[in-house]
Amino acid sequence: MAKAQAEVLTATADLTHEEWLAQRTKGIGGSDASIILGLNKYKTPFELWLEKTGQTDLEDTAGEAAYFGNILEDMVAKEFEIRSGKKVRKRNAILKHPEHPYILANIDRKVVGEQAVLECKTASMFLAKDWESEEIPEAYLVQVQHYLGVTGYEKAYIAVLIGGQRFVWKEIERDKELIEMIFEAEVHFWEHHVKQGIPPALDGSSAAEKFLKERYEKSNPDLTVDLAHAYKSKIEQYHELKDSIKKLETQKKQLENEMKNELKEAETGFIHNYQVNWKPIVSNRVDTKYLKKEFPEIYKKVTKPSKYRKFEVKEIS
Repeated sequence: MAKAQAEVLTATADLTHEEWLAQRTKGIGGSDASIILGLNKYKTPFELWLEKTGQTDLEDTAGEAAYFGNILEDMVAKEFEIRSGKKVRKRNAILKHPEHPYILANIDRKVVGEQAVLECKTASMFLAKDWESEEIPEAYLVQVQHYLGVTGYEKAYIAVLIGGQRFVWKEIERDKELIEMIFEAEVHFWEHHVKQGIPPALDGSSAAEKFLKERYEKSNPDLTVDLAHAYKSKIEQYHELKDSIKKLETQKKQLENEMKNELKEAETGFIHNYQVNWKPIVSNRVDTKYLKKEFPEIYKKVTKPSKYRKFEVKEIS
């Protein structure tokens, strides 16, 4: 794919946060690239599909981490200028690829005097190991190459503040083959899944579970289905996983009991960088049996039927 000359989709300087979130549904941004390629730890392709097709509420799912990341972005950019000797400026626009207008880029900074972008990140100390080597974490590498693909720039810089006390910046060269692979996956996702309304493969996310629950809420008791042959091995794997989970839960409970026995009356214990708590929690719950017996009319008023489809797999003779 030839180098793109990015076009402006919309200016962002005067957009509210809600308007900016709404713009994200119009295409695939850099942070979406790792999701589509299955490299994102926090969101699945199915969840992204629900978002892009308007089947889930728009929200900033990253929460406080994203909030403080945005606040610290200016500081990270300024520190990059100090350490690199380069100058950067904001590019207050959402850019779009000229051939595929749904492939978007909202870059953090443009490096002055270079055909280069700067991506600013913040990371907790728990992610410090991701930045110890010269390698860039996969999700961020894909995001940056996505931006290079849209802008047509030759290189990128990524600067990260780790745990508020360690600063790292790295240079990333344009990777033509990786950009082509990213765009191929993104084009397929948008053209096949988003435009045609065909969901990606279902996954184990709560979003997929909610989707199935709502779409197939009603059932037909007279209808049966002959499952495809492949589901025999899926059922066997399902049983194996259930057995493994049960064994792991038993092992987990054993370790909990050993630690409780070590704590005895103490509520807290320490070892190295770990803290173990076993504290009393008081919660108020309604005694439904007592309520039903002593106040049947009230019980009847406050009780409502709960209907759901129970899933089970059992062996028949």
